[in-house]
Amino acid sequence: MTGKNNERGEHATAVVTNDASSEQGIEGSGPEPGLQTVGPEAPAAKAVPGAGKAGKPPVDLTKFKVEKTCSRGLAAWLAANRISLAITSYQSGRVYLVGSDQQGRVSFFERIFERAMGVVGNAQRIYLGSLYQLWRFENVLRSNEVIHGQYDKCYVPRNAQTIGDLDIHELGIRSNGKVVFVNTKYSCLAELSPTHSFKPIWKPKFVSKLAPEDRCHLNGLAMVDGRPKYVTAVCRSDTVDGWRDRRHDGGVVIDIETDEIVCEGLSMPHSPRWANGKLWVLNAGTGHLGWVDFEKKAFVPLAFFPGFLRGLSIIGNVAAVGLSKPRNQRFEGLQLDEELRKRDSDPWCGVQIVSLTNGDVSNWIRFEGDITEIFDISFLPNVRNPMMIGLRTAEIRDLITFEAETPTEEIPA
Repeated sequence: MTGKNNERGEHATAVVTNDASSEQGIEGSGPEPGLQTVGPEAPAAKAVPGAGKAGKPPVDLTKFKVEKTCSRGLAAWLAANRISLAITSYQSGRVYLVGSDQQGRVSFFERIFERAMGVVGNAQRIYLGSLYQLWRFENVLRSNEVIHGQYDKCYVPRNAQTIGDLDIHELGIRSNGKVVFVNTKYSCLAELSPTHSFKPIWKPKFVSKLAPEDRCHLNGLAMVDGRPKYVTAVCRSDTVDGWRDRRHDGGVVIDIETDEIVCEGLSMPHSPRWANGKLWVLNAGTGHLGWVDFEKKAFVPLAFFPGFLRGLSIIGNVAAVGLSKPRNQRFEGLQLDEELRKRDSDPWCGVQIVSLTNGDVSNWIRFEGDITEIFDISFLPNVRNPMMIGLRTAEIRDLITFEAETPTEEIPA
C-alpha cells in the first residue's frame, strides 16, 4: 500500500496493488480452490521487440517500478458510482484496472501487454490494441459471483487477432459489435479482416494513397450512436511523417461521413468523444480539454491540465482525462511548455477526473517512477473491482468456464 501527502496537503487514499511483476497477491485475499494467485509474467514476455537501440539491451517491462497515488476521495467516488477505470500505458506496456475494494481502498490491478494503446470496454467486454494484435477480453463472472474473494469482474483474453504493427491507436465498437480502429501507420480507419491485417473503411481526402508512412498522424476516434463519426489528425500532410512539422497549429477534426473538416488550428488533437450533445476533444499541445464550435470550426477550451493530454472517457457529466509528461523532441516546444511556466507547474503522468460543467477536478491518480506517459482510458460502468487474466499465469490454463445449458440473462453494458 502506498500513501503520501499531495500538494494540497490532503492525504492520498490507501492504494492496493496487484502488480504483473509481483509474486504476491492482494493483501488478505487467498485464492479460491482451483485458482492460483496472480503471479509474474514469465521471462519470455520480458523483452520488447525493437526496444533495444544503439546497442542497448531490450527493455525488461517486468522490472518497471511505478508508484501510484490518488486523491483522498477517489475510492469513495468509485464505490458510490459503481464504476472502474481501464488505463493503458504503451511506454510501460501496462493495462491498469482501477476499482475499489471491500475495505474502501482504491484497488489497482495491472497486466503486461506490449505497447498497450487503445482501450474500450464495459461490464462484459474489453478490447485492447497492442504492438501487433487486437485483443478481446470477456468477463466470465455472473452478477452475483466474485473471484479471489473480492473481484466482481474477471476479464479473460478470448481472442487476439494478429494485425501486424499498424501503430493502432483508438478503438470503437459499432452497434453491430464490429470493432473499428485507427490505423495510424496507414492513415486510415480500419476493421478486422479474416484473412488480411486489416480492411480499410475510410481515409482522409487529403491522403492520396494507403501507405505505411503515418502521413498525418490520424489518432483519435469518436463514435456516435454506434457508428464512427469523427476523427482527429495532427495535420493534413500527404507525405511520409509530415505531421511532425505541423504540431503547433496544424491539427484538425474531421467528420468522416461528409469528409468535412469541422475544427482546425489545433495543436496535436487527441481523443474526440461525443457526449451530451457536444464533440469534446483534447487539444494536447496546449493542455486543454474543450469542445468543438461547429459554426466557427473552432475549439472552445473548458479546462487546462498540467500535461500532454491523451485518453478521454466520459460518463454522464464527468470526464476522465489522461496526462503525460512531454517527451523530448516530439512533444517539447509546444504551447504546453509556456502554459506550464505561466502556472508554475510541473507536468503530470496520471488521470484527472473533471466536471464538464465547470472544469473543476474532483479526483485524480498519479503515476511516478518508470512511467511518464498514459495513452487511453475507458470508464467501466457497473464494475466495482475488476481483474484480468494474464498470458503467462497458471490461471490462463486452469480457469475454465462453459456456457449453461439454458440461456442466462446477459450482463448489461
